[in-house]
Amino acid sequence: MQIDLTGRTAVVTGSTQGIGAAIALGLARAGARVAVNGRSAGSVDAALERMRTREPGGDFVAAPGDIGSDDGLDRVTEAVPQADILINNLGVFGSRPALEIDDAEWRRYFDINVLTAVRMIRHYLPGMTERGWGRIQNIASDSAVVIPAEMIHYGMSKTALLAVSRGFAKEAAGSGVCVNSVIAGPTHTGGVEDFVRGLVGRDLPWDEAQRAFMREYRPQSLIQRLIEPEEIAAMVVYLSSPLASATTGAAVRVDGGYVDSIVP
Repeated sequence: MQIDLTGRTAVVTGSTQGIGAAIALGLARAGARVAVNGRSAGSVDAALERMRTREPGGDFVAAPGDIGSDDGLDRVTEAVPQADILINNLGVFGSRPALEIDDAEWRRYFDINVLTAVRMIRHYLPGMTERGWGRIQNIASDSAVVIPAEMIHYGMSKTALLAVSRGFAKEAAGSGVCVNSVIAGPTHTGGVEDFVRGLVGRDLPWDEAQRAFMREYRPQSLIQRLIEPEEIAAMVVYLSSPLASATTGAAVRVDGGYVDSIVP
């Protein structure tokens, strides 16, 4: 399968580390010009240095800015006024007992995990439909479908993101623009390592801690391990390509079989 994104410009939010960085690298390897986003210029510059080391021929663009704010959004869209591919990856997560989540925390999760995606789509979708081609993907989570008791505010935000994806796919109907969600399962990132250790203990060796986490908190996983970011990126790169022209309005799973369902 040959995926060639030469000539396409991609914006990946929250792409200085973890899943976002893996997606940015994957798109660059397929030939896309990739805008790397983070809240500060320093974090973006450091990420670009790492990416250029791993992919010397990659075409990367710095697009720093906190897209949760008007000023930050303006900075990003000024750096990259038009895009052919938009990956809304930015998100926050954390565990908290349900009755201890206050109104401000509910709003924070919705603002960052949902509204930032909506605002980015509002900016880039009109240009895509005008040009007759585009790909938008919102990185969701198994938590959108299997709401975790320890972070229902996060699950709520990812469920909302599935609805946002389906709705904007209808808005883009017949335009040549495909809008999808990617349901990522439990994935091995630095932030997840901290989260796992916070739940199962910080003194365990990582392999043992990972197994304990999957056994206690994610026993539905069929691969019985955390997913690597590159495995998420592989699906994202495919969905960003012309090969995925008939896939839109979908919630595509890269969850290791975690969601116990025979339909996507």
